[in-house]
Amino acid sequence: MSKRLFSTIFSFFIIASTFTLFASPSISVQPEPKELNLFRRAYPDITFKSTYDAKVKDFLITITCEDRTADFYWQNGSLLPPQEVQNAENYWTLLYSYVDKIPDPKDFTPEDIERIRNFSSKENRTNGAKTPPFFYDLIYDCKTRAALEKHIIKHTFLGKNTIIHERIKEPLLRVEKKILDEAKVTPEIQVFIDNLLSADCYNWREIQDSGNRSFHSLGIALDILPKGWGQKNVYWAWRRDFDKDWMLLPLNRRWTPPEKVIEIFESEGFIYGGKWIIWDNMHFEYHPEIILYNSSPTSKATSNTTR
Repeated sequence: MSKRLFSTIFSFFIIASTFTLFASPSISVQPEPKELNLFRRAYPDITFKSTYDAKVKDFLITITCEDRTADFYWQNGSLLPPQEVQNAENYWTLLYSYVDKIPDPKDFTPEDIERIRNFSSKENRTNGAKTPPFFYDLIYDCKTRAALEKHIIKHTFLGKNTIIHERIKEPLLRVEKKILDEAKVTPEIQVFIDNLLSADCYNWREIQDSGNRSFHSLGIALDILPKGWGQKNVYWAWRRDFDKDWMLLPLNRRWTPPEKVIEIFESEGFIYGGKWIIWDNMHFEYHPEIILYNSSPTSKATSNTTR
């Protein structure tokens, strides 16, 4: 065989193989969900590896945290283990809208009020969709109480004793430093610190009227209470027990930390419960992925955050 003929046949083989590779219906080249990079940025010490599963038509995400590894299907950001994909409608996405400003009830329409009433009903909170726990079970090692409590540590925040998950120690220390620095130049912040009664975090329990475990059960949610509430309200469910129109309570009748304190928490990856429609004005929760999602130009944050 001549060198020219061999070269021609070899070139044809390469071209044909390349065409077959990209034309084959069994191989699908899909871009991974762009939101997955938000999780990588939020948890830089955790490894996220994605592989497209053409059979399931979704990305399989292999996540490794310390010595723990698990596989999850992306499922629109719900991160569900393979056995839960068939139940995807029972779970929310982990990435949801988180608003810039606290929703003001004076702006609510009758439709808003009815939607909030239905969302906050005991029936919906018991039987409706829930936050998928599987990703958090892996990264916080909290599938069982015994496993989790190996990671629970004693801590102080603004002079108050608390117990937290070890993973939030560093961001919480940065929050504290920023608040203390701000107090040196802003009297309102110093008053806030002086009036602080408690800063409770870890508490293994479920959310009231819900099958969801509270994020206090993971040790990543902090409740900040002042000494006396100035005859104001702190938590929607405490108001609901005697006021069916609790969602219309004016903002000036709700106790709220200084705006700068909220901004500082957010700058370190904590979301503020006072921005939820079912408001929890003492509550901060560590979710850097949600902060990043809502600061992304592609996010679709609205003023009707319901979680």
